[in-house]
Amino acid sequence: MYDLANTIFTINIITLYFALWVTVDKGGRDIYYSIAIAGSMILAAISEPIMGAVSDGLGKRMSFLISFTLLSIAFTAFMGLTSNLLVGLLFFVIANFGYQVGIVFYNSLLPEIASPKEIGRVSGFGISLGYVGTIVGLILVKPFVDVGGRQAAFIPTAIFFLLFSLPCFLFVKDKQFNLPASAYRRQAQGDFSCAGIKDALRRIKDTFVNRHKYPGLFTFLIANFICLDAVNTTIPFISIYAKKAVMMADGDIRFFLILSATFAIFGSFAFGYVTDKIGAKKAWAIVMVMWCIAFLFAAAILHKNVFWIVGPLSGVSIGSTWVATRALVTKLAPIEKRGEIFGLFGVTSKSASIIGPLTWGLITWLGEPLGVMRYRLAVLALLGFAVIGLVLLWKIPEPQR
Repeated sequence: MYDLANTIFTINIITLYFALWVTVDKGGRDIYYSIAIAGSMILAAISEPIMGAVSDGLGKRMSFLISFTLLSIAFTAFMGLTSNLLVGLLFFVIANFGYQVGIVFYNSLLPEIASPKEIGRVSGFGISLGYVGTIVGLILVKPFVDVGGRQAAFIPTAIFFLLFSLPCFLFVKDKQFNLPASAYRRQAQGDFSCAGIKDALRRIKDTFVNRHKYPGLFTFLIANFICLDAVNTTIPFISIYAKKAVMMADGDIRFFLILSATFAIFGSFAFGYVTDKIGAKKAWAIVMVMWCIAFLFAAAILHKNVFWIVGPLSGVSIGSTWVATRALVTKLAPIEKRGEIFGLFGVTSKSASIIGPLTWGLITWLGEPLGVMRYRLAVLALLGFAVIGLVLLWKIPEPQR
């Protein structure tokens, strides 16, 4: 249910209505939105490893998840109360920061509620239900947008984000897990004092210094960063691309997103089983090949009919990306460092959400004299990221099944 809830935020704020509110309603350039996304991701990237290490010491995830989710919900609602572009962008930075950091603690709950043999399937089911949230979010918010315009989506989105998060907040509890009797557990008390944060930073440094103890983990983090430069840029800019390059109307874009989400639902669910069957690494490689095909189609032919093919293909790919990567990092992370490693996983994901969108924003800004061609160049840049990431992920050793 939390997957469903936070996807309502993703689709209505990051992908559709806020993106178009900035670039169409307020006349802002793509680069303004790129900078706002990058700013929120920088804040998240700095915070996540420390928060993750502290949560390891405390043995708690839910209190962090609830706090950061409520922060996101509050500032999403505030976005609906301002008509000033800069204030709206500032509120978005804080709302997206809360959303992104909350995901770290949500993801780190996965191995606590799923057996090792079923992690792929449980992850796939969650992601699948998340894309149900895409459709539910678009349908529930549409009446408000029809009456009040794009900005009227923000407060209802905050309300529905909170409403669908409540089952997770109320019924999922932190589980006590048995850690190895190690110096780590004796020393890490997990608190927000200067000593506690210093200890968290020390443990993160120790992880980097002793990276040979975690085979494939750091290769995975680099590959994840490169791949998500492409994937994470698609989420906020696909509506802008559809509007400005493919010339689709708002109604068509909404239906396009629902169609893509429908394929994401079934793709995520199916890839959960595929991931358990063939392994997370091979599943992720298949997904990145599909991304390469989608980017090729999108860049080669700027036509509505072709774009209707890109939607389902990218829908299957985007859902399956989270299924495979969540499962793979779970296999690579030792239990006593799970929060910390998911924090580092979050850093690479957020860093990609800085570099990718800024790359898109710079290409479309500097390429303004080229007209629509600048959007093709931006998509080709995403294709380049996807190809490099695909090469790197093959260097990750296959985790034990």
